[in-house]
Amino acid sequence: MPARMRHVRAIAVVMGSASLALAVAVPAQASPPHHGRGIERSVLPAGDGWAAADGSTTGGAAATPDHVYTVTNRAELIAAFEDAGDAPKIVRIAGTVHGNSDADGNPIGCEAYQRDGYTLEKYLAAYDPAVWGTEEVPAGPLEDARAASAKLQAAAVNVNVPSNTTLVGTGRDATIIGASLQVKNVSNVIVRNVTFEDTYDCFPQWDPTDGEKGAWNSEYDNLVVYGSSHVWVDHNTFGDGDRPDADQPSYFGQVFQQHDGLFDIVRGADLVTVSWNVLKDHDKTMLIGNSDGAGASDRGRLRVTLHHNLFKDVKERAPRVRFGQVDSYNNHFVATKGAAYGYSYGIGAESKLVAEHNAFTVPAGFDKATILKKWSESSLTAEDNWVNGRRTDLIAVHNAGVPAEQLTEGAGWTPALRTEVDHPLLVPLLVGLGAGAGKPSLR
Repeated sequence: MPARMRHVRAIAVVMGSASLALAVAVPAQASPPHHGRGIERSVLPAGDGWAAADGSTTGGAAATPDHVYTVTNRAELIAAFEDAGDAPKIVRIAGTVHGNSDADGNPIGCEAYQRDGYTLEKYLAAYDPAVWGTEEVPAGPLEDARAASAKLQAAAVNVNVPSNTTLVGTGRDATIIGASLQVKNVSNVIVRNVTFEDTYDCFPQWDPTDGEKGAWNSEYDNLVVYGSSHVWVDHNTFGDGDRPDADQPSYFGQVFQQHDGLFDIVRGADLVTVSWNVLKDHDKTMLIGNSDGAGASDRGRLRVTLHHNLFKDVKERAPRVRFGQVDSYNNHFVATKGAAYGYSYGIGAESKLVAEHNAFTVPAGFDKATILKKWSESSLTAEDNWVNGRRTDLIAVHNAGVPAEQLTEGAGWTPALRTEVDHPLLVPLLVGLGAGAGKPSLR
């Protein structure tokens, strides 16, 4: 059954009656708050996005008591994931887990990974464009040392999540800092109520051939869904923590970029629902499909639903889509004055994006034509989106403002897996109250 649009909620907001809006938004049988044991065995509700198609997403809901773990550091997290193979398991994060840490879970710095004489100072001296030039990527002993150091960090930072797992934060402050969770070539995974921060690369590579001025390229996302199916990512917070991109130094005239994406869905991943999350203060936010040349593995896959998420002060890729049938509805996009902004939705190769019933809050003078960005010849559906409280035809605004990159209307499919659609005027309130780790569930 198609979801109903609750116009009465919009009326409540327009009238300024927040109490009435909340009364309508939160049913008497609302789920318990997103902390503690209440959500450990929760499963994805029927019809809630693409992860509800072709079966269900239950994670570790069927775990026996001996397969429920509480972890407080990286070693315990890895041990819990590795125990009992793909048997259903619930892994509870308590407190803060550091990806860059010693055997006892104590945080360590980048120098702990340095090998073969690598230091940043030596690397900068060796590959300064005035010394190395701009025609070739770095090579030689210092680049080899950087690669060896990066390999050592990767072994610590990348943590593999097995099939049939629920990863859930306990309390309101469960946090993973500096680790990249890899949901890779598995199925039936749930990730809820965790704050992911600052998955940083100690050893970015300088590439003078990347673009007109060169670029620093880094590895690691906070969370990667790679070649996996039936994944539900719900009520989490993603950001750069105490290491925002805006505070990074510049070398060779380019920002020393230590972050890659926040959360990517790539390499034939399929049937994913991303709901009630906060993604904030970042540059390259979310890829759905990572290469124009990946059609053989990605066509017919990358079916992803995004709903009731907050994208706040993210520069780009919210998301950038290739190949996938992506349903993005009831999300709130916020760009504050002075924050870096490039675009929100990236329209890539053979993408089939439906972007409907979303809300955008932007500063005065913001160019609404930049909300959409055309990367390849693809069509999309973008109906009933509201910018600063006014219904806005995003495709028409884009085509008028960027005449050289015309977008075609009509994604060629109609989403059916939506549990409930809220009026865009209410979306900022609902998402503000319910999105992110430690927030109560409004549904």
